[in-house]
Amino acid sequence: MRKHIFNAGPCVLPESARENTAKAVLDLDGIGQSIMEVSHRGSHFQAIFDETVALFKELLAIPEGYSVLFLGGGASLQFAMIPFNFLKTKAAYLNTGTWATKALAEARLFGEAIEVASSKDRNFTYIPKNYEVPADADYFHITTNNTIKGTEIHVDYDCKVPLIADMSSDILSRPIDVSKYDMIYGGAQKNLGPAGVTFVIIKNALLDRLADRTIPTMLKYATHIENDSMFNTPPVLPIYVVRETLKWLKSLGGLEVMYRMNREKADLLYHAIDSSKMFVGTVEEEDRSLMNICFVMKEQYKDKEADFIKFAQEKGCVGIKGHRSVGGFRASTYNALPLESVQVLVDAMQEFERANA
Repeated sequence: MRKHIFNAGPCVLPESARENTAKAVLDLDGIGQSIMEVSHRGSHFQAIFDETVALFKELLAIPEGYSVLFLGGGASLQFAMIPFNFLKTKAAYLNTGTWATKALAEARLFGEAIEVASSKDRNFTYIPKNYEVPADADYFHITTNNTIKGTEIHVDYDCKVPLIADMSSDILSRPIDVSKYDMIYGGAQKNLGPAGVTFVIIKNALLDRLADRTIPTMLKYATHIENDSMFNTPPVLPIYVVRETLKWLKSLGGLEVMYRMNREKADLLYHAIDSSKMFVGTVEEEDRSLMNICFVMKEQYKDKEADFIKFAQEKGCVGIKGHRSVGGFRASTYNALPLESVQVLVDAMQEFERANA
């Protein structure tokens, strides 16, 4: 029986992506080789790679003057590569959760990195507002969706300094204005594909703002732009899955359609939480994530949290246990999660409440 997968990452994948990848692992398009056996410099993979980049650019409406890279190392490597390349005198960071905190800590290894605002005072349950980004900052870094805490930035900021965004867990979940960003990056394993590949969308003009330090060849963005992500062997299999996911997303009608679907899923679950006698949300309503929905038991029912997780698992719902730093529950409703899965979870919540509240 296929489970209802609410994992925060690796993510649920579209059925077509899973099926086509399974076939390609055995034999890629009838060529007598597995996708895991083809040369990354051969024509078969080059065609896959080119289509992946083209689909990514099309779906996100990426303007001219930007490069798309598919690299290794995850978003965590980008936390260091960004300041290594671009922090000259001072960088500005918005601290909205665990991953933003980690990105800020990495930047401080390379120079002055200031925290322009933080929501740590209320356990990262909201997005800070009404702060100033220093006009002399080399760049401003944000994390648009906070996987662990369940908050999300729902707009594209206007920024007078280069804007860099970690979009690991909400990329392709809604339309965005890429032109407002100088760089967007993230791990694929939340919404785009499996673990093992990192996407980078970078404005080529940002390379004119490089820091004056010696940067190892592998850690230079210019290296990967000049070599079309193939300075070394790229993660071939994950890139193939990304292509299949992008094809699926395009077949649905693109990001406007995906955004409506994601809102419908989130609205269904948030309504169930808000109308419950037993469950309660953990995040300020205006900043609630569409991708990672966090909630807990009300205080008088705290002792039943483990029982509910077991009950939900019996209904086929997996991955709803909250991060250890938050507790409670987290349902990740990424693009490929069907509405039917959210309904199963809501039904489980309501059945459990009737029996226990």
